[in-house]
Amino acid sequence: MIYPTQQGQSKRENMILTVVVIGTLMASIDSTIVLLAFPAITSALHSNISTIIWIILIYMIVVAVFSTQFGRVGDIYGRGKMFNIGFIIFTIASFFCGIATTDIILILFRALQAIGGALISSNSSAIIADTFARNRIGRAYGFTSMSWNIGALLGILLGGIITTFIGYRYIFFINVPIGIIAILLGIKYVKDSNKSNDVIDIYGMTLLGISIALISYSGINYASVGQDSLNITLFFVGLMTAALFVIVDRKVKMPTLNFQMFGNRIFRNSLFAALFQGLGFMGVTFLLIMYLQGVRGLSPYYASLILFPGYIVSGILAPYMGKYSDKYGSGLIATLGIVFMVIGISFYILFLSASSPIYYVIIGTIITGMGGAMFWPSNNSAVMANVRGELRGAASGTLRLLSSLGLIGSFIIAFVATSSAVPRYMAFEIFAGTSKVIGGIGTQFVYGMRAAFIVLIIMLIIAGFFSFTRGNENRHESLDKLSATK
Repeated sequence: MIYPTQQGQSKRENMILTVVVIGTLMASIDSTIVLLAFPAITSALHSNISTIIWIILIYMIVVAVFSTQFGRVGDIYGRGKMFNIGFIIFTIASFFCGIATTDIILILFRALQAIGGALISSNSSAIIADTFARNRIGRAYGFTSMSWNIGALLGILLGGIITTFIGYRYIFFINVPIGIIAILLGIKYVKDSNKSNDVIDIYGMTLLGISIALISYSGINYASVGQDSLNITLFFVGLMTAALFVIVDRKVKMPTLNFQMFGNRIFRNSLFAALFQGLGFMGVTFLLIMYLQGVRGLSPYYASLILFPGYIVSGILAPYMGKYSDKYGSGLIATLGIVFMVIGISFYILFLSASSPIYYVIIGTIITGMGGAMFWPSNNSAVMANVRGELRGAASGTLRLLSSLGLIGSFIIAFVATSSAVPRYMAFEIFAGTSKVIGGIGTQFVYGMRAAFIVLIIMLIIAGFFSFTRGNENRHESLDKLSATK
């Protein structure tokens, strides 16, 4: 029997999960919806591919820079408040992206949109952890993982359909009505809880932000133009700034990044697993899009349909895998997910050529999709289930930071490896669907793609090591009983 108070609590939990899923869906759609609109945007705004590519790159960098800071701000001022403000910024910025008249204006509003996305993503995991008991959050993260995969799929499909039949501006306008609904629901149901009495560590936040921005920009610029003195300088200045951040933050009473969280081995290894999984897997989608468009000559829209089965499999399985992680712990399921990803990418290395059957790509996406369904909800729930309530915002932001850095690093690996076979400008044009490679050049491109896959597999093996060695987990055990050095 479910008593009225239980029914009310269940309804509240479901509504909060709904709002978080909508936020995840919007962020996911926007991570892929622009991929198939590059040719239309380039033509309409009289731009070039080296400039327009920054509507993706600026989003990556801004989310990476602000994720940890906004999670920390959510701890102090309220996660619900910051989450809802993020929706407002994201929705308004989406409208202005749609009406942008030049490429530079569009890139600037994409940066603003990314700020809203960072507020949403860096607080959403903490909101779920605040709402659901430790032994039930895996299933909740399963739904957010499902929404991420469905959103990525919808982004690719909607990007092709909307750009082809309506106009590219509506890939941004589509966020407006969804965002308004989410804002209203968020204001009603997503409330602040577990506020911290800490104060903002301005110096630490500034140093960390500068470090991430410099390292991210140097890496992406290296993928774009190759090695030069500017990239090297920015990278090392970024590393020195990161070292200064660690020195400063270890001495302040209320640091931006609480290093005590890393005393928990499950928490620490789960974060590193997320970083290296991102490094090893995110570039696969980039490479497959480039292969299907550039080597096999498919249109962006039809190329997206080839990736459809993998997203569907991952979306269907994710809630079940999250539920199993609640029951059996995250380590085994997440590690098996890494194994499936390695198998899927190895399949590409062994069998994918310039003339192999297209359905080989579908087989690979199904295998890696199963791996993603196992890893993401299990690993994310392990991070958030092993940190105290007042630190969940910082933990959520750190998880988003490392995932974003993994995405950026994987992007760099993909483009550097493929540009070893074809010129960099051509690699970007292939990615954007504005150029193709044929004959011997196509074969060379496949060789470069295989080299990238090998590097990505090495990253995944490292992720698997951290996942496997994270230790046993008991979701029914109180956090107060967990040793800081577990």
